[in-house]
Amino acid sequence: MKEEEYKKKHAHLMILKSVQDYLKSDTASSGSVFPVKIPDELFLQILRLDGPEALDYLVHHIFKIGLTLWNERLFDKEFGSPAALNEFIDLMKRKANKDK
Repeated sequence: MKEEEYKKKHAHLMILKSVQDYLKSDTASSGSVFPVKIPDELFLQILRLDGPEALDYLVHHIFKIGLTLWNERLFDKEFGSPAALNEFIDLMKRKANKDK
């Protein structure tokens, strides 16, 4: 495997791991990006009917669903299967031992 491909796969593995950890946690992430654009009526009606906490929960829930789907696609694109992921992890271990 070429070094450039290795670095790309390694970066994507770190992203996958970070997303997985984020999705498993129940706490808010330390990073935030604003503004989040959502349909006006969704914003107005949920805010009016259920309040700001419900709106915040709903937006976060929608984000997590999208993040889950995106994460699955990234995994499929980069590794394709758990076996391929394990092979890459083994390659990382061999490379780390070689560098010592």
